[in-house]
Amino acid sequence: MTKLINKYSVILGGLFLSSARVFAEEHNAVATAATNATWTTALAVGFGMALAVIAASTAQGKIAASYMDGVSRNPSAQKSMGTQLILSLVFVETLVLFTFAIVYLLMGKM
Repeated sequence: MTKLINKYSVILGGLFLSSARVFAEEHNAVATAATNATWTTALAVGFGMALAVIAASTAQGKIAASYMDGVSRNPSAQKSMGTQLILSLVFVETLVLFTFAIVYLLMGKM
């Protein structure tokens, strides 16, 4: 086990020491990278928004289904479960709004 840990620590140490030289860019590459950054940012924003909306709608559907299942099993717990339902839906929707804010900031930098 210690041989395995030592092997990985040597590999990680080598990566950390060589990273500055490996990731250095040439002067001419900066101009082409600036033009490619706009379409890659737009692509990332589009996929990020789609992923956020799909995940949020799936999560909200599961939350609502669980609430309906719980209320149908125990109707007297509807009032206490209603508050938890609203809070969980608000938390999921807040994550989507944070994604919208990040997308807005990214699109402003383009």
